[in-house]
Amino acid sequence: MATDTENKTEPEGGASDESATSPPARGDAPQGELVPTGESAAVPLGVQRYVHAAFLAAGILTAYLSGKVLGLVWGNLADWPAAVRAVPQLVGYSEESRESLTLAGGAVIGLLTMIQLYRKEGVRRWAHDVAGELAKVTWPNRETVMNGTLVVVVASAIATAYVAVLDRFWGFLTTLVYGT
Repeated sequence: MATDTENKTEPEGGASDESATSPPARGDAPQGELVPTGESAAVPLGVQRYVHAAFLAAGILTAYLSGKVLGLVWGNLADWPAAVRAVPQLVGYSEESRESLTLAGGAVIGLLTMIQLYRKEGVRRWAHDVAGELAKVTWPNRETVMNGTLVVVVASAIATAYVAVLDRFWGFLTTLVYGT
């Protein structure tokens, strides 16, 4: 008579029985479920995705601004004769090369800034708290937004017409009283 351990077969790929009973890794399908080729199971991130998006946006903005500042500083230094005498490489690059180099420098600065900010627990906790509070907000549906927009547009048109009529009326009265 065969025991239970003798009847067990090893799963495909040579994994042990322990890995077959452990929960699937992030993005993997649970045991026995097929995932279509090119797709993985969705893993909800909750508010963490907004935190990551905010850090990414901050890094991109920092990279852009840093690149522009570096380009401005480089251009000003290249126009300064004393700086060119001290560092002749300032004018050794064309305008397009300068822009590419300052863009790359800005990208490095943005990436390093994003990493440093993300590593700070206080900043990351603050961003997570803000995202958590925003997740609690009850956002209006499309119909409510459309109705509100329509009210604002109509009220603005009425106010514009009212002010235009008053302007014409007072202009007419002023012309009558004071002449031309």
